Amino acid sequence: MSQAVGPLRAGSLPLGVMPRGLSRVQAAEYIGVSPTKFDELVGDGRMPKPKRVDARRLWDTRALDRAFDRLDGEAEAEDAWGRMEL
Repeated sequence: MSQAVGPLRAGSLPLGVMPRGLSRVQAAEYIGVSPTKFDELVGDGRMPKPKRVDARRLWDTRALDRAFDRLDGEAEAEDAWGRMEL
């Protein structure tokens, strides 16, 4: 006997739908770094500051995307290769 598929539990998003606001840990994971590195990136302005929703701090995925797009990893990698002595 098959069971009917009911609605998702309260507060959950459908599969494949990402929340717009992420916690600090989620935001760090989203861009692929540790929470400690994420704090450093926020502190030096390479990543955006959070939005406040009452007592919660949330990072906007769109702002994270824009900040990530501005990161210049290619130039840093080229500089590192240029400094190496062969």
